Amino acid sequence: MAGLGRTRIALPSQLASAFSFRRKFAVCLSSSNGVAFFGDGPYVLLPNVDASQLLTFTPLLINPVSTASAFSQGEPSAEYFIGVKSIKIDEKTVPLNTTLLSINSKGVGGTKISSVNPYTVLEDSIFKAVTEAFVKASSARNITRVASVAPFEVCFSRENVLATRLGAAVPTIELVLQNQKTVWRIFGANSMVSVSDDKVLCLGFVNGGENPRTSIVIGGYQLEDNLLQFDLATSRLGFSSLLYGSRTTCANFNFTSAA
Repeated sequence: MAGLGRTRIALPSQLASAFSFRRKFAVCLSSSNGVAFFGDGPYVLLPNVDASQLLTFTPLLINPVSTASAFSQGEPSAEYFIGVKSIKIDEKTVPLNTTLLSINSKGVGGTKISSVNPYTVLEDSIFKAVTEAFVKASSARNITRVASVAPFEVCFSRENVLATRLGAAVPTIELVLQNQKTVWRIFGANSMVSVSDDKVLCLGFVNGGENPRTSIVIGGYQLEDNLLQFDLATSRLGFSSLLYGSRTTCANFNFTSAA
């Protein structure tokens, strides 16, 4: 276990202080091997892909109220929040209560990144709107919905789902950030979970119920094979989206190479 939060006692800050580099780190998670980089890039993955060149940037937001189970009064959250403005499915905007996407004065709402949660968690009304739009877009591709498989509510037969370099050929989920050009795209490899002896694919998002502390929690499965750079000095996040599109993965770091 390594604490990678934005507090001064967390590992990124302690290493930056000890070795006099900027408070910046990057993580690249995979289902097998992953890698963390402390300090600046380049982040070279086989076959000679500098993933730092693939990054799109968005501000890191500070929740004024801690989301920890135990905290001091007035202490801001040490977790990483970003500003999702809207969600699209295959480039069509999903109708949402957008007030849920902002963090209010009590620290409720907004979007955070969490490797603790295995799958992305959505507030109830957001979950229903996103899944309804996803099912509709899938039906247009002749993808057949089947019975739910816990913990997932929305599942499909693999029968009419093609395989692509970016995973299953299903509707693309887009998190629109500070503007329409800054988009975190979630392709099939990060959205669909294979279950029931690979005969069924389930949408890897779960319902967080009504009135959760945070409206959207981007979970570990959606982070896999995406490079994320956390620049604490400038308070911004760099994200690559799925590295498969650049013919590499987070498991492709050569740990035997010289620094």
